[in-house]
Amino acid sequence: MRWIWIDRILEFKPKQSARAVKCLSLAEDFFADHFPGWPVMPGALMLEGLAQTGGILVGEANDFKEKVILAKIPKAVFHREVLAGDEIVYDVELLHLRKEGATVAGKVLVGAALAVEAEIFFAHLDQSRSQQFFGDHNFVFTGELQRILGLVREAGKRPEQS
Repeated sequence: MRWIWIDRILEFKPKQSARAVKCLSLAEDFFADHFPGWPVMPGALMLEGLAQTGGILVGEANDFKEKVILAKIPKAVFHREVLAGDEIVYDVELLHLRKEGATVAGKVLVGAALAVEAEIFFAHLDQSRSQQFFGDHNFVFTGELQRILGLVREAGKRPEQS
């Protein structure tokens, strides 16, 4: 099963906000079991997509020098189901950025309809602390997510279009 819940970044404003999209197809692994005959995206995966979008925003704010990990979700409200065939947009806004971590407010939208809203807190692990616990390998920004981050960085270098 894959673990990246972003297909592409739609909009990226460094230290402010990010929007990403995920197109859900019936071929997604989780739809086979959740739920047979009524393919509903699990709430945890919607939160994970928000966290990945927010994590990119938070990571970029510190030039990806620290590992960014999801620390807690103090608030999550689910307004509607998300089904196979839906295109969802993860919309996150950076609320607080401090040395020890950051907070984002996020929404999952299906068209104009609000599906989920959440507040997510991320912790920063500086290089010395993260190496103690996890070694040199950056377990957060690797593989496919690294490709998406590269696209985000390139988009950030271009002048904003009005």
